[in-house]
Amino acid sequence: MKRISVSQTLILLLLVLALGCFVAFAADEGTGKTTIKRVNAQPTATVNGVDLFKEYCAVCHGNDARGTGPAADALKKRPADLTQLAKKNGGNFPELHVMNYIKGDDVVAAHGSRDMPIWGTIFGSMSPNQDLVQVRVYNLLKYIEGVQSK
Repeated sequence: MKRISVSQTLILLLLVLALGCFVAFAADEGTGKTTIKRVNAQPTATVNGVDLFKEYCAVCHGNDARGTGPAADALKKRPADLTQLAKKNGGNFPELHVMNYIKGDDVVAAHGSRDMPIWGTIFGSMSPNQDLVQVRVYNLLKYIEGVQSK
């Protein structure tokens, strides 16, 4: 059986990532309205917070985390400006609340659904390693904490 090299594996992984993002969007030619097409999320090459944010969050929250991503207009509710979380919480970053929101632990069935995916479940489907799920959530959380406006 022929083995593939590490560089070939990395190229293949990058190709898969380039072809599949979590949320794709397109303008409907007839109405000009943006629609959202959901596709399966793929693991990032690293678990670095900035890479995770760009792959999974920026399409809605924007690269600047201000809720201005290209798919934002197609959502029922505008994505949060993630740079203002600490400011809206008396200057303290609400770490536990943000972590629970990312993981989906905050969802209450009676309140209906939310546009934002439940990343804890999605990250869990990417890998059976629950430690890796926690690392992804934590690194994403720390990236969001790092983009708070002063």
